[in-house]
Amino acid sequence: MPQNHLNHLSTIVGAANVLAGQDAEPYATDYRRVYRGKAMAVVRPGSTAEVSAVMAYCYEQGISVVPQGGNTSLLGGSVPDGSGQSLILSLSRLNNVRSVDAVNATMVLEAGVTLHRARGVAEEAGSLFPLRIGSEGSCQIGGNLSTNAGGTAVLRYGNMRDLVLGLEVVLPNGEIWDGLRALRKDNAGYDLKHLFIGTEGTLGIITAAVLKLFPRPRSVCMAFLGVPDPASALSLFGYLRARLGNDVTAFELISSDAMDLVLAHIGCQASPLPGTHGWYVLVESSSTADQASADDAFCAALSDAGEHGWIADAALASSDRQAADFWLIREEISDAQTQARGSVRCDVSVPLSSIPGFIASTTTAVLNQAPGTRMIVYGHMGDGNVHFNPLRPTQTEAEAYLQVHGEAITRIIDDAATALAGSISAEHGVGVAKRDELLTVRSRTELELAWKVKRALDPRRLLNPGKVLPTLDSAANTAA
Repeated sequence: MPQNHLNHLSTIVGAANVLAGQDAEPYATDYRRVYRGKAMAVVRPGSTAEVSAVMAYCYEQGISVVPQGGNTSLLGGSVPDGSGQSLILSLSRLNNVRSVDAVNATMVLEAGVTLHRARGVAEEAGSLFPLRIGSEGSCQIGGNLSTNAGGTAVLRYGNMRDLVLGLEVVLPNGEIWDGLRALRKDNAGYDLKHLFIGTEGTLGIITAAVLKLFPRPRSVCMAFLGVPDPASALSLFGYLRARLGNDVTAFELISSDAMDLVLAHIGCQASPLPGTHGWYVLVESSSTADQASADDAFCAALSDAGEHGWIADAALASSDRQAADFWLIREEISDAQTQARGSVRCDVSVPLSSIPGFIASTTTAVLNQAPGTRMIVYGHMGDGNVHFNPLRPTQTEAEAYLQVHGEAITRIIDDAATALAGSISAEHGVGVAKRDELLTVRSRTELELAWKVKRALDPRRLLNPGKVLPTLDSAANTAA
């Protein structure tokens, strides 16, 4: 970056918060080291006013900007391309808790607050902030909002879009939109916040948010189950929802290959269950009932479900520590794949009724394409989200496996989900990895409408260029 730009940006955020050269390199690589780019520089503003001033300058000078939170994106959405023409704007210093309103059940957090800290702030207020994902120690609220993060509690509480009441956003030209309204009912015009949630920093930079708080449950029940197959798991889910209602907070499906991989990764010699099973389910129920009453209802429901043959074996968490150990197994699957290297990461969703058939037919197709592949299949079965992540055979090198099979496997999985009226991205966003695939799964009308919104808010196309929206060169390349 020319020195005059560095000097001006230093006057806004301080010289210590403008990084160039080798100091900028770590920001230009995602945490899995899959997507690598090059940045002109990294700027770390410490306030909304500083974000505004940086954006106003970049808009005037025609400098493109890549907003970055915790940089935990799986699809390349938070790193620049290799041209070296983009500035990374890190929001990690915007980490203030502006307010907590226990009566209104809200808190106002800046974008750089980590999810772990957000959950802790809610707990200190005697409340619950329910978003729960494996990267909570490093991902940040701004990034959670920009990708409409989901996680393991969507079944009961919804995605990030459902957990926010208001936003503060810096627009591409530096203007600040103050939409920090803590209202649950407000029909005074367009609900503009939804333009910025899930659009991965391509329309504006979220700097703060009003987030909903929920009552902390008085009781939590958890079980790790062995089940015969996904069809049994689906029947079990429907039965538990009928018996326990919205108390069913999480229902996570795990394949046997995923179980073997994660146990080796965390150094555990055995699963919570004796013996092995074709599939596993982690189920959590939480309520405002006392623990004894909740335990009775939970155990009775599981016992009756077992009579139907849907459960082969069960281990109930008898302590907070054991419950945490159960969650560790589920939450470490993603990092286990990262360490193993050579997995094809597909994050799809299909209607719940289609999950068993989708898993069976897609598994067959993937194994026909790449025999010996380990089927790392897991996810939030209760909301239709399946992480279908085939992993290289043990004796096959990661690079060779991905080069030969990666694209073909992705196409198999995404095509299967699309054929069932599903989505090629359930909760991980689009980034770079899924951008061009939108040409085949979204109509030209929908993509042109999205581009109209982009041009209206970012006419110079400076915010997170090359992410989310594919280039519309030919109608022949788009879906009808």
